[in-house]
Amino acid sequence: MDSINRNQPEHNHEDLTGRDAVKRIKHIVDAAKSCFFISGGNDVRPMSVLDIDDAGSLWFMSSADSTKNAEVEADPKVRLYFQATAHSGFLYLDGIATLSRDRARIHQLWSPELKTWFTEGEDDPRITLIRVVPTEGYYWDNKHGNFVSGLKIMVGAAVGKTLDDSIEGRVAP
Repeated sequence: MDSINRNQPEHNHEDLTGRDAVKRIKHIVDAAKSCFFISGGNDVRPMSVLDIDDAGSLWFMSSADSTKNAEVEADPKVRLYFQATAHSGFLYLDGIATLSRDRARIHQLWSPELKTWFTEGEDDPRITLIRVVPTEGYYWDNKHGNFVSGLKIMVGAAVGKTLDDSIEGRVAP
């Protein structure tokens, strides 16, 4: 346990599994909207998450001829890093990525701004989907939102106690 956590009078560690893990992941990812997507061991690029399904899988759109697709085919292990706000909602996920050309799912995820990358529109033959199934991860967040967290920090500073409203732990969907 970190030394700062020893000064924390409140419960601030909670490992989450199953539905609770998926709920926390959705909460952070919905706020962050995008992540750093790492494939091939160390190739990092920003990617927008198009959806998180009820099982906790994250969906991205990618070009069939991209480096990331080649890396996913060679080694499906990926890592994703999220930051929802400047002060809360941090998450990393390890997962297994698979590629798909499911036309029905592409249609569900399609939005007009994606034509920037797929110039032929929704029927662009280069469109693939990357589905990442999380295997494990870790989150750092606050329990009651940034406003309450900020108040607790100010009160804690005034009275000389650690009151930061933080919560962290492993996630395993």
